[in-house]
Amino acid sequence: MRLSHRTSAALAGVALSLAALVGPAPAATADTAPPPPAGRYLNLHQCVYSAFWSPGFDLMTTLVPSQDGRFRAGTDVSDTPVPAAVCGAGDGNYERNVYTAAEGYDRTAGRYLNLHQCVYFGDYDQTHLTTVVGTTDYKFFASTNVSNTRDTAPHCGDGGGVYNFIPLLSSATPLDLTAGRYLNLHQCLYYFDRFHDHFTTFAASGDGRFKAGTNISDTPDTKPSCGAGDGNYRLIPLLSGVKALPLR
Repeated sequence: MRLSHRTSAALAGVALSLAALVGPAPAATADTAPPPPAGRYLNLHQCVYSAFWSPGFDLMTTLVPSQDGRFRAGTDVSDTPVPAAVCGAGDGNYERNVYTAAEGYDRTAGRYLNLHQCVYFGDYDQTHLTTVVGTTDYKFFASTNVSNTRDTAPHCGDGGGVYNFIPLLSSATPLDLTAGRYLNLHQCLYYFDRFHDHFTTFAASGDGRFKAGTNISDTPDTKPSCGAGDGNYRLIPLLSGVKALPLR
């Protein structure tokens, strides 16, 4: 049955009136937006290992798997925030330390992953400590977050007087989560024989000799990109690594 011109106009008017009453659909928010297909949470597993030497002490941090599975870290993307860090068992000399922690970052909360790299040095033990998450000893917290604002300066704990915060090796790196399909998380681990000291970087800092190539890309990275070290601290390929975390 064909509708008359007058009937069609009346129906169109009713439809417009209903639309005006209902109003536009509400904009998606961080709470209502569906989780990204790859998983809503970026879970950073900060695995810190320690060993006692005579007369010193050594700490080292991993976030991603390396060629030495004894020091692996379970960093991943998931639909649920991580409840606890998943780490390797160590090698008998190095064991998991109290600064081990994990934190889940909601990727729907903003455009940028602001990766805060906080590096400390203890004069007495001649050892470095690197942290990236906030759920650890407040003296060594790092302010990694997801936000619509780009962080450009690191926000870190003060080291508690025993460890000194090292601005030259610390950094805040804003990574645009919309810029590619993968977060390529690079881990560069260095060692100085005389101090028996390891330390790790995950991003660029003021000292390019220890930069790590963490980035967002449409291509998954398969080899870590690291600075060459400074002659005293040399890169340890066995403990360095990269993990391509899917974002879409």
